[in-house]
Amino acid sequence: MKILIAAEANTCKNYSDAMSGVGAESVVSLVETDFSDYDALLLPGGVDVDPSRFGQENRGSEEIDALLDKAQFAMLDAFVKAGKPVLGICRGLQVINVFFGGDLIQDLPNANEVHRSLDFDGDRVHLSSASSGTFLHKLYGAEFYVNSSHHQALGGMGKGMTAIQRAPDGVVECAAHNALPVVGVQWHPERMCFAHRRHDTVDGEILFRWVSDKFFKNRAIAG
Repeated sequence: MKILIAAEANTCKNYSDAMSGVGAESVVSLVETDFSDYDALLLPGGVDVDPSRFGQENRGSEEIDALLDKAQFAMLDAFVKAGKPVLGICRGLQVINVFFGGDLIQDLPNANEVHRSLDFDGDRVHLSSASSGTFLHKLYGAEFYVNSSHHQALGGMGKGMTAIQRAPDGVVECAAHNALPVVGVQWHPERMCFAHRRHDTVDGEILFRWVSDKFFKNRAIAG
């Protein structure tokens, strides 16, 4: 099992470690290459998506990286066309939603109080609810705590995308495509597993093991 993590080389150690922890090989790169070598794509967290990609002016987006956008959207397009699984984390979920025609809330009004990590305090933690019958419900139950480190969120849902987990304030915490092996979470399971296991959230390793054993290998539809 070989996973492409769409980021600058020598970054994303937590993501690589999580993949290694569940027995998957990963390569971190933004260089377009022969994608047939890879079984799946992981879109990691990062800076904000350029709002022009979802037809809006900048109304609170920060640290936009046009080259990162270009590379990740191209990789996502290639993997979707090939029918290969895609997992998005934080920014990665937002990239997926925009790719399928959705948009983003550029700056949540309660970001600093609920969702955004602070330099002195680390990730936020909040309760969330999973839709009945979904893979998340089966993994973690109806309600469970996750970490949080973002100031943006999904707005209008992309074509074929369904929200299957939400925070108490309605922010989408996980969304999956109805017909394609594409899923994303707004939280950071790579900071909730193995050496980073924390006891105020669920175990991120459980998600990564499902991703490795069921989603990446069998191309299961996650919703």
